[in-house]
Amino acid sequence: MLRDIHAKLFRIGLVGCVLLGVFSIVPTAAAAPFGEGAFGADVPFGSATSLSIALGGNVNLALTPSGSDFTGTGSNTVTVTDTDPVGYALYMYAANGTSMTNGSSTIAASANTTEGPLAVNTWGYNTDGSANYLGISSTPTLIKSGSGPFESGDNTTVTYGVLADVTQPEGSYSVNITYTAVALNN
Repeated sequence: MLRDIHAKLFRIGLVGCVLLGVFSIVPTAAAAPFGEGAFGADVPFGSATSLSIALGGNVNLALTPSGSDFTGTGSNTVTVTDTDPVGYALYMYAANGTSMTNGSSTIAASANTTEGPLAVNTWGYNTDGSANYLGISSTPTLIKSGSGPFESGDNTTVTYGVLADVTQPEGSYSVNITYTAVALNN
């Protein structure tokens, strides 16, 4: 009889442990607090929201003479699609080096920390389409943020520019740039 009670208690204890394990792995959903976000927006609830990024492809900068120097510009459109009503932040950086390279030849990233003209033998970027540029960093730099949702996508045009002189060796120069979109939350 004592053995029978002990076996029943053991089975009850085992069932209790199994149920505890099942309930502890139930995922939780997070959502914006009441009153936050876009009222009436047709977006999924909580963890069902999505964020994606699309790039317009590689950018080619064809250099043309400009006095004794050569200049070139080119643009790329980065599209962030975000169904969360809070929004997103878009970052860019050059993790593997900020200079454009062609073998052992380089064109340095601009030293501009605020938009301004390029120095000779440098390159830079902007998001306003102007003739002034910033230098890229090797760590993520915020280039845009937006309050969502952006179900149809939110475009950011990034314009690149280069200024080189006749002492710069000719050839095809390149640099890898990384764009990262991050969902915002309250």
